[in-house]
Amino acid sequence: MAHRSRTIHVVNLGCAKNRVDAEVMLGVAERAGFRHVSQAPDAEVILVNTCSFIDTARQESVETILELAQHKTRGTCRKLIVAGCLSQRYAQELPAELPEVDHFLGCSDMLKLAQVLLDAAPRVLVGNPADFLMRAGDPRTLSTHPGSAFVKLSEGCSRQCSFCVIPRLRGRLRSRPISDLLEEVHDLLARGVVEFNLISQDSVAYGRDLPERPTLADAVRSIADVSGVRWVRVHYLYPERLSEPLLDLWVNHPRVLPYVDLPLQHADTGILRRMRRGYDGRRARGLIERLRRDVPDVTLRSAFIVGHPGEGRAEFERLYEFVRWAQFDHLGVFCYSPEDGTASDQQRGRVSARVAESRAQRLHDLQRTISRSHNAARVGQQLDVLVEGPSDEHEWVMTGRHRGQAPEVDGVVYLSGAEMLSDFTLRPGQLRRARITQAADYDLVGEVVDG
Repeated sequence: MAHRSRTIHVVNLGCAKNRVDAEVMLGVAERAGFRHVSQAPDAEVILVNTCSFIDTARQESVETILELAQHKTRGTCRKLIVAGCLSQRYAQELPAELPEVDHFLGCSDMLKLAQVLLDAAPRVLVGNPADFLMRAGDPRTLSTHPGSAFVKLSEGCSRQCSFCVIPRLRGRLRSRPISDLLEEVHDLLARGVVEFNLISQDSVAYGRDLPERPTLADAVRSIADVSGVRWVRVHYLYPERLSEPLLDLWVNHPRVLPYVDLPLQHADTGILRRMRRGYDGRRARGLIERLRRDVPDVTLRSAFIVGHPGEGRAEFERLYEFVRWAQFDHLGVFCYSPEDGTASDQQRGRVSARVAESRAQRLHDLQRTISRSHNAARVGQQLDVLVEGPSDEHEWVMTGRHRGQAPEVDGVVYLSGAEMLSDFTLRPGQLRRARITQAADYDLVGEVVDG
């Protein structure tokens, strides 16, 4: 393969953590002499980085694999590789069920891609996920918009939520030392990154497994203090008691964005107990109250699961009223997915898919109204916007995000006007000042006002 193929196409499915894994594999491929191409028909190697968190993600992964496999018979593709969570979870079953696939890599095997590309690896390379922890020296080719990148604080998760398979797929918590994080931050700064989105399976638990016992606040402060860093945003905060140093950073550090991502999952105490979340509805409410009170201009994001076993009408209505009360800026809603081997899968009180989908739609409709109201309040304001690049909507439209919009999961700011773009002064990766002129359900429209 190394002598006849030098092009690779990478498709990433799932969360931002998967994106980083895909970027590492793309870096491995480029270090091995392979050039990334944006279109699958042009590639001699196609790699699919899969998700297997819930049933819909598995379906999407399999459908994508089968669709791309067609390029082996009617395109230039000579090798199809499947990596990530699907391979890790079904390492025994997939080789027989997907004969179209030439190689399978698990969640800990990104760096082994070089062996696969050089035809020096067995068909299945799925190891122990606990064997891998990303390091700053690992090759990585960014695939995000210019100026922005994700930084993994840790791998794995040591919690035991009853509905979740992540600890089985990714292993227990393994935190990266702060020195290694800073080495990566300096490398990313040299590539033009100014926005750092800190991610993990469980960011609040960062450092608890390290001998020095650094805290999440220690890591965030160290990164935000680096010269050249403009925005630092923290994701995936398990809703336990938030530390005073972390709250202080949101309030007082100019580069730590007051963006709080709390995946609460539910608000009914009985359902939270079934989920083994370790907190009740009162604590969830108390967290929101404190953040709204103590963190000026805070942006709140959360995620909820509807249809978990035991969720009757009353339990859902308590969740619905909680969302109405909390007025989240951004919200993700998912239907419960029964997963083999989880405690929730053994619980009584199953909710039909039809009922779960109806409940999810009610929450989506509620959140749409809330989001529209929040956006309307921004009309007339001037906001710093990180320019991402040309929009798919129109050739004279650029997109960007203000500090309350995280990449890939929240809305965007459309920056329009032919006269503004004609001199090419607006470039991806810039932070520019914009006046908001229009608001939609999730997106905003603005015009640059800083010259």
